[in-house]
Amino acid sequence: MIPEIIKDAEHKMTAAVDHAREEFAAIRTGRAHPAMFSKLMVDYYGAPTPLQQLATFQVPEARTVLISPFDRGAMHGIEKAIRDSDLGVNPANDGNVIRLVMPQLTEERRKEYIKVTRHKAEEARVAVRNVRRHSIEAVNKLVKDKEVSEDDARSADKQLDAVTKKYVELVDELLKAKEAELLEV
Repeated sequence: MIPEIIKDAEHKMTAAVDHAREEFAAIRTGRAHPAMFSKLMVDYYGAPTPLQQLATFQVPEARTVLISPFDRGAMHGIEKAIRDSDLGVNPANDGNVIRLVMPQLTEERRKEYIKVTRHKAEEARVAVRNVRRHSIEAVNKLVKDKEVSEDDARSADKQLDAVTKKYVELVDELLKAKEAELLEV
């Protein structure tokens, strides 16, 4: 019973770290990359559709992105979604592709992105700790129902603490890497 609880907790903590990794990828650094567009939704014939499903992305230079829509009818919707997003870029449409030139990041903008990154890292840490709390509650319920002993419960608590520490450190490493990437000029 306890090994399943710990295994489930690890699985959920891994999901929390993966989510943080995806969130960090969407935060713009000095270099343009397709992951910046992963959260953008385009109104495609009345249905909100992820931009990633409507086009291919090319990054010919560090600050330039070329978006080639599969359907030219989607170009206007893609342009609108990019213009309305918080990316701070103005798309240029030449009829075949949409060209985006990312502005140089200012020091103020970098600091703002670092704050956002730290906030997302804290959300991930909280998610990991919540998984730990729910798992400990499940173990305590087993003790209360007399399905496991107190010693087994203490052992499970120590295992859950070790797993939690491991995943919180993973989030911290991701944060440190992203901060270094943001501060890189």
